[in-house]
Amino acid sequence: MRPRLLLATPLAGFLLVFFVVPIAWLLSLAVREAEVPRALPKTLAALVGWQAPQPLPAALWPAFAQDLVAAREAQTLADAARRLNYEVNGVRSTLMRAARAAGNASPDLRFDAAFFAEVDPPLASPAFFAAVQRAQGPVSAYYLLASVDLARDAGGAIVRAEESNRIYLEVLGRTLGISLSVTLLCLVMGFPVALLLTQVTARTADWLLVLVLLPFWTSLLVRTAAWVVVLQKEGMVNSLLLKLGLITEPLALLYNRSGVLVAMTHVLLPFMILPLYTVLKDIPPQYLRAATSLGAPPGLAFRRVYLPLAAPGVAAGSLMVFILALGYYITPALVGGGADQMLSAFVATYTTDTGNWGLAAALGLLLLATTGVLYAAAHKLSGGRVMAMG
Repeated sequence: MRPRLLLATPLAGFLLVFFVVPIAWLLSLAVREAEVPRALPKTLAALVGWQAPQPLPAALWPAFAQDLVAAREAQTLADAARRLNYEVNGVRSTLMRAARAAGNASPDLRFDAAFFAEVDPPLASPAFFAAVQRAQGPVSAYYLLASVDLARDAGGAIVRAEESNRIYLEVLGRTLGISLSVTLLCLVMGFPVALLLTQVTARTADWLLVLVLLPFWTSLLVRTAAWVVVLQKEGMVNSLLLKLGLITEPLALLYNRSGVLVAMTHVLLPFMILPLYTVLKDIPPQYLRAATSLGAPPGLAFRRVYLPLAAPGVAAGSLMVFILALGYYITPALVGGGADQMLSAFVATYTTDTGNWGLAAALGLLLLATTGVLYAAAHKLSGGRVMAMG
């Protein structure tokens, strides 16, 4: 047994180094606070023991000025300013301006609240320094709270985020709704195909499986782009419907929910058919014949005998399609509209466009937790059959 385990060591090491560790590091960004402590250490030391709305200590201002100058020279101020800007809107540019003003000030100048209020009044407010305290780390729940539309007020209590920032639970609901719709469509379309594969000859089944597997041999981007061509107003679908006289004007099938569902169903359909076929081909046909011989109509025999035996395949295929659909990004981005973007699109935006890795990690953690909860629920409801199929 031990030599067999040793054979798996290279694969386990590869997965650990290039999969588990990077993902764990990324997800840790959802709770880590490093930018503000690195840039404003003396400011945080001067704030020890202070709580809003108490008057700000006099020792704070020279420490704040020294931190700004030093952080600007060390090029750590921009990251801290971006982090604080998430809580105090507009403070990013004013912090950079305050750092320049402090650096150009006379050595004999005594820094006070008036100096920073002249640069920008929020820089001298208790609300700003309360935000600085909340970002002192080493860990905080700021990004995790933001991912579920929550925030902390000036007193540190957890409250609902401002209405303009309450979007992520809605996006999560939309993601779950689209994934569920795609899963149901794949099940309705995939079950008859899987059943057909068990009824035909082996040669015919092989050719049908080739057709099922064709999407795996084509790039996801190419398949999605092809649906853009097919579903556009001048595309094949609208042209055919117009020629048949079923519609009088082209349907809006692109850049909306319809296009997303069609394209995602096409891409994910094989992930439903293959697990179903694996289970259905092992169901002995004698069971249905026995139920029929005992007087059960074909429909009743199918519902009471065949479907329960097919349940593991249904559960495994549905779970696989649902989990894969949760993380889709390219297809909704190309064929969907603004109201059809899923949670993964926001993760991509925060990592590539805005550089908000903390919120991206929190949203990724939210998606991972949701997937884990749904998987555990499906595993429990199926009596462990989902795990066995996996």
